[in-house]
Amino acid sequence: MKELTKAEERVMQILWKLEKAFTREVVNEFKKDPPSYTTVATVLTVLEQKGFVKQEMIGNAKRYAPAISKTAYSEFTMNNVLGKYFEGSLSRLVSFFTERKDLDIDELEEIIQIIENKKEEK
Repeated sequence: MKELTKAEERVMQILWKLEKAFTREVVNEFKKDPPSYTTVATVLTVLEQKGFVKQEMIGNAKRYAPAISKTAYSEFTMNNVLGKYFEGSLSRLVSFFTERKDLDIDELEEIIQIIENKKEEK
């Protein structure tokens, strides 16, 4: 799997949300400064070539759907971040965020609860 450009990722976020969409529907989902129809069509073609989307013909129009789940891409991306910036260590990632972001007590308790639940599963 390859990393997506910002434009590709934005289009994928829309497709993951809509599940299936024609190019015009993707364009309409951009709230601020929507790209042109041809720009979105080009990005969809590139995404198809990369294997991220599949298309089906409905009459004369192409309808696109994700070929890769949001979860699968999220996992791929997080593994890249872990490898590139945290030497593969999840604890270093968590430490990074706890040191640089003002976490409130509710967020910390939620993190602890997630860890406790995982421990119980094992």
